[in-house]
Amino acid sequence: MKVVFIGDIVGQVGRDTVKRLLPWLKDKYQPHVVIANGENAAGGRGINAAITRELFSAGVQGITMGNHTWDNREIFEFIDDEARMVRPANLPPGTPGRGYTIIKSGSRELAIVNLIGRTFLPPSDCPFRKADEIVDELRRKTKCILVDFHAEATSEKIAMGWHLDGRASVVLGTHTHVQTNDDRILPEGTAYVTDAGMTGPRDGVLGMERESVLRKFITGMPTRFQVAETKWHLNGLFVDIDEATGKAVSVRTIRVDEDSWIPA
Repeated sequence: MKVVFIGDIVGQVGRDTVKRLLPWLKDKYQPHVVIANGENAAGGRGINAAITRELFSAGVQGITMGNHTWDNREIFEFIDDEARMVRPANLPPGTPGRGYTIIKSGSRELAIVNLIGRTFLPPSDCPFRKADEIVDELRRKTKCILVDFHAEATSEKIAMGWHLDGRASVVLGTHTHVQTNDDRILPEGTAYVTDAGMTGPRDGVLGMERESVLRKFITGMPTRFQVAETKWHLNGLFVDIDEATGKAVSVRTIRVDEDSWIPA
């Protein structure tokens, strides 16, 4: 099973980039499933129903979230009914939505799990214990499992990769918006990368307009951040999974920007 994961989509620039590049990505990688992190898709903070439909219409088949899940209150109106979207599974019991789901593509099935880290982020339940609970349950249904671990600390993400090695097909990090250069297959067959990167404005600060971020760092005063309007880039991950075993066969990062991309 071939899977493309698109790193955190930021704002209109990110959404337009996904729509522009998905036909090219599908032609290049021939994925059976396309997953994207959408927690920054609406103006950099959260997601709404219209944007959710926009991404699915563009060809995304599953959406993962993160610490900005609830920033747009409209999500409460549809998240319980949208089986293709997952929010962090280790949020408290009773939280709207679901933490994992199975995406079907023809005869193939890919389970996607969303977890959130506890280091430098608001309190949540233990992601490692929740991962054990969910992955063990999912492995009785499908061998192909992708885990999006939305976390700040590289150490916490790396630890999760080792924790799930041989049990999940893919463990990838999101949230920090900077793609890391450590994509590999761990000894027991799990494809891993500390952060898949972001999709959106290339020349901002993690997708945000530079001047406002600099103002905050220089003055220490509260500043309202806006999504930058700059050239685009797309970051993500491509993984080929052996469906018989659930182990990764190959993994490579995807990194394209407006200056290097040549339209077909």
